[in-house]
Amino acid sequence: MRKLWTNTIIGKDRKADTMFHYHQELPKYLRGYHNCTPDDAAVIGAHIYRVKFGDSKQQFQQIPQMLRELVPGDVMRAYTPEDWKKAIIANYNRHQTTSKEDAKINFLKQVSKWPTFGSAFFEVKQTTEQKYPDILLLAINKVGIMAIDPQTKAILDTHPFTKISNWSSGSDYFHITIGNLVRGSRLLCETSLGYKMDDLLTSYIGLMLNTMNKEKRPGQPPPSQAQTPAKAKTAASRK
Repeated sequence: MRKLWTNTIIGKDRKADTMFHYHQELPKYLRGYHNCTPDDAAVIGAHIYRVKFGDSKQQFQQIPQMLRELVPGDVMRAYTPEDWKKAIIANYNRHQTTSKEDAKINFLKQVSKWPTFGSAFFEVKQTTEQKYPDILLLAINKVGIMAIDPQTKAILDTHPFTKISNWSSGSDYFHITIGNLVRGSRLLCETSLGYKMDDLLTSYIGLMLNTMNKEKRPGQPPPSQAQTPAKAKTAASRK
């Protein structure tokens, strides 16, 4: 399982893509975490069908009964089951010579076009930001933390790691401060996955700081605390 998605290029390491990345990203896709159109879902559904059954067309008639294995639940209501079958079969027939492994790569290439690709998703209840819905989807990825409306999948805000000045977690919460420690805004979230979010955020920011240090020119002073606000996280917040 890949923990940090930073410089991943789909197709560069086919073994990792077909053995690990596909199986890691497929459940996120089917849970409806990405902002996916019905047209995209029909194309991707054909790739998933080919991964499952290869060149066999014997299961075409079963597509309406297996839609939950092919199409995200929130997009499924866009078409009737019969229309989904027709759309998926049409896309399947456009790639007659595609192997199961190629279908996995094609799936990954399609979903990697979205800004939420490679994210770890967390559904939380937030109590501080009025412009956000009470139930919020947070996506932690290589660019920072994305606040997503779980109903529309619209990205409401993207908070880069350099703007996150502090964070803390516990068994039932995850709190972050965005911006200046004095004037910054706080997002207080109720979640049972606070420790996992903390660990992922710590890992991404640690990688960012290491990269900044490697790129630092000889004789150049280290980044100030203002430039790397994540250092403000105290040891107590890790407990």
